[in-house]
Amino acid sequence: MATSNNNKKVVPEAMDALDKFKYEVASEVGVNLKNGYNGDISSRDAGKIGGNMVRKLIQKAENQMIGK
Repeated sequence: MATSNNNKKVVPEAMDALDKFKYEVASEVGVNLKNGYNGDISSRDAGKIGGNMVRKLIQKAENQMIGK
């Protein structure tokens, strides 16, 4: 069953930075991502990457709020 991606990019210019961030986090958690298709990684590994990305983004936002 084919699915379509209906996610709207709020800031399309940020996609390159988020992609780079994804590879940095993957390296930190020990998941080997390759350029292009990564559908062969496990759900657990994908969750590690996404979860750590969210954790770092929240931490950065909280630190900026404290600094103001």
